[in-house]
Formats: sequence, structure tokens, C-alpha cells
Amino acid sequence: MSDWLIPDWPAPARVKACVTTRAGGVSVAPFDSLNLGDHVDDDPGAVTENRRRLTDRFAIRPAWLRQVHGIAVVEADPTQVATADASWTATPGIACTAMTADCLPVLFCNRAGTRVAAAHAGWRGLANGVLEATLDSLATPADEILAWLGPAIGPQAFEVGPEVREAFIAHLPQAVQAFVPSHNAGKFLADIYALARLRLAARGVSAVYGGGLCTVTDPRFFSYRRSPRTGRFASLVWIER
Repeated sequence: MSDWLIPDWPAPARVKACVTTRAGGVSVAPFDSLNLGDHVDDDPGAVTENRRRLTDRFAIRPAWLRQVHGIAVVEADPTQVATADASWTATPGIACTAMTADCLPVLFCNRAGTRVAAAHAGWRGLANGVLEATLDSLATPADEILAWLGPAIGPQAFEVGPEVREAFIAHLPQAVQAFVPSHNAGKFLADIYALARLRLAARGVSAVYGGGLCTVTDPRFFSYRRSPRTGRFASLVWIER
């Protein structure tokens, strides 16, 4: 647990956040060891214990989601597992949670420290507007919002087809700068961090932090592209009680 990440961003003192790594749990290979995903074929008892360790470590109530690469945003509710890809809360002690293994987790808070949110942004969700939908849920002026980009597939590892590039450029022409041709003909290397920053900037959010950690090359994190049978780590944000 000592190698879990604490986001480096100027959030208000009462806003807390954490990104888990593979370390600190009880799951066995290939889910070793702190797999938090209950949908990847890991032993359910191990996942329950891993989640308990996370909950106890911070005395929080995580609101888990059934993520589907969409843009639905719900109010975080620890008593049920909603089908959505982002959540928000104004209730202290409830943690908005995004589980990933290459997709981009984005954490949000307002400068007042009264509302937080977390989004799971794979390329489909990002292209279709999951970050914009999450911003809407915060009901806060853009200049009052802070965002932090968590560990995701890096620009040297994220090879995509032309349809992905076109999906972003059709919405935001500036997105062309986030794609460079791959050595494989007709393919591109995409910078998901740059794409997220561009989408946020288009909505007036300039206080964006984080980025730069690649889940594929950094063994601390689960990576679906590195190993299709793998676990999930979590990025969480909450208001301290």
C-alpha cells in the first residue's frame, strides 16, 4: 500500500484522492495482487478482501460502477452498482471511483471542496463526451474546476486505427495534433492525455494536472494491452468527513 499514488494537484485540503497499484492485495496471478475488478474472472472472495482493504485504509465508502465505455454520469451511491462511466458526490466519505487497466481515469473537484467526481475515459467515452458530461454534473463554472489525469496507456503504446482519429477530429479539429503516424501503415499513435486536455480546454477547464504515467510500460499497474487477462486498479476522489 505504500506505493499507491496520491495525486499531486492543488485540491482543497478536504478533498482527498488516491490511485491504487497492483500491490497490497490477496489475488493470485495473473490478478496479483490488489485486483479491484469483480468482472475479470478473479476469485470473488479475493476481490471482496481487496476492496475491504481499500475501504479500511481510508475509512471511505467507494461507489463502484458497472463501466460500459459510455457517457452516463450518476450520483455516487455505495449501496448500488450503477451502469455508468462517471460519478459525482457532494457527500463527505463517499468516494467516486473509476476502475481502469489502460483507459484514462480523470478525477475532478471544485475549488470550494464541496463537490468531486471521477470519470472512466476509454477512447470511445472520451470521444463521445464523458468528460463534458462529468463537468456538467459538477454544476460549477469551468474556472472553478480542477482535474487530474491518472495513469493510462501512453502515447508510444496506444496504436489506433483511422476511425479513432476521425472520431476525435470530427468533434474538435485541434485533436489532429494528438495523433502521429505509426510504423504500421494506416495506423496512428494516439496521446490520450493530450486528447483529454483538449476536450477539457474546449470547455474552459485549464487547471488540469497529472498525466504522463503509462500503464503498459509501468509494471505497478494492470494493463489490458500488456496482458488481456488481468485485474483493475482504481482511482478515487472523496471529500473528507
